[in-house]
Amino acid sequence: MALTVSQVAKLAGTSVRALHHYDEIGLLCPTGRSEAGYRLYEQEDLQRLQQVLFFKELGFPLEEIARILGDPAFDLRAALRMQRQMLEERAVRIRALIEAVDRTLQSIEKGTAMTKEEMFEVFGDFDPTKYQDEAEQRWGETDAYRESAKRTARYGKQDWQKIKAEGDAIQQELADAMAAGIAPTDARAMDLAEKHRKYLERWFYKCPREMHRGLGEMYMADARFTENIDRLRPGLAAYQREAFVANANRSE
Repeated sequence: MALTVSQVAKLAGTSVRALHHYDEIGLLCPTGRSEAGYRLYEQEDLQRLQQVLFFKELGFPLEEIARILGDPAFDLRAALRMQRQMLEERAVRIRALIEAVDRTLQSIEKGTAMTKEEMFEVFGDFDPTKYQDEAEQRWGETDAYRESAKRTARYGKQDWQKIKAEGDAIQQELADAMAAGIAPTDARAMDLAEKHRKYLERWFYKCPREMHRGLGEMYMADARFTENIDRLRPGLAAYQREAFVANANRSE
């Protein structure tokens, strides 16, 4: 049974005005209309609205949501799996913030001072151990993993700050190249891919160009990596993969 716009708004916890706006911009156009011209929403419309609200809750702008849902290759199951992973990560993040608030309250009640690092550490967005267990399970028997584990075990906070800053800078250079319309097969993009490969070798493990090519493929195969990279610029993960592949082929 089709639902009216007011019924859908109440059901979804949104506003009639928002639903009208989604219709106007083509993000969610109801399937039917009543004889009087009122919007009528079918089951498939509700499913699309659910996706809109999920992505919106995760911080995606409406324009990006429209692009994702309008992609002919859009896979609902894959999207839901990605959303679940992102929500789990958000839950961990919120728990860390709650614990930071608790520690601050305890320091006030006890009259002890927190260091500057303790006060703001939770607001950092780089966790070098984020995928450690999974990485060990997938690659623990490889020389690259053993070498990386040996090196990183010696790194302190300042080392990780340098690693993050350098990695972020390279990612930004790739994003800027993409924004400038430089093709991933252009020598300038390939040079940035090579810069990224050498960055991995300097800090983590020996990374031959063929392995680097595979890393680019993983960035696209694993939605978590794709989503994280594309935060800087939509489509950046795919751009990087093509640059990594082109760089690997260039050396052959």
